[in-house]
Amino acid sequence: MTSLPENPSPPISEDDRDTAVRRMQEAYAEGHISHEEMDEGLHQVLTAKAHSELVSALASLPAENPGTTSTIAAAGGRIRRRGVWRIPRTLKVESAYGRVHLDLSRAVIEHPVVDIELQLGTGGAKITVPRDAIVDVEGLRTGWKDTLYKPRRRPGAGGPRIRISGTMGFGRLKIRHARR
Repeated sequence: MTSLPENPSPPISEDDRDTAVRRMQEAYAEGHISHEEMDEGLHQVLTAKAHSELVSALASLPAENPGTTSTIAAAGGRIRRRGVWRIPRTLKVESAYGRVHLDLSRAVIEHPVVDIELQLGTGGAKITVPRDAIVDVEGLRTGWKDTLYKPRRRPGAGGPRIRISGTMGFGRLKIRHARR
């Protein structure tokens, strides 16, 4: 009988692969890697089967500068971030109309505390946080519906603290912990 590994590497999404290709191209354009290194890295990224292979292909690249504050804004439509992306210390999300979906489960979180400030008019928001994250929604004001969040019974040790603040007009915030 063959045993499965305890924590298999998660599969690679198209967003993950696209982000890795972009990072390779940016590193080449900024002069951090040679043309040959970029070709080899792109080959690794495009043929990777597991998330761990993707991380390995990007390990030699300089870290992206996450900055301290970033803003994602849209007057209407959907705001969606998922896959491997770098979370700044403070993330502001602004939308007059439309839904917001932030998936932080595979994001690179380099800060022990991350502040997410929501300024939403109409439309709901869904935030998926890492399994071991501690979530604080005390600073969020909702106008129409309450926030749906059920804290974990045993919060993970060492996980990031995610503080969600701001205002939501007509819509509901749903927060859930990633399963893996």
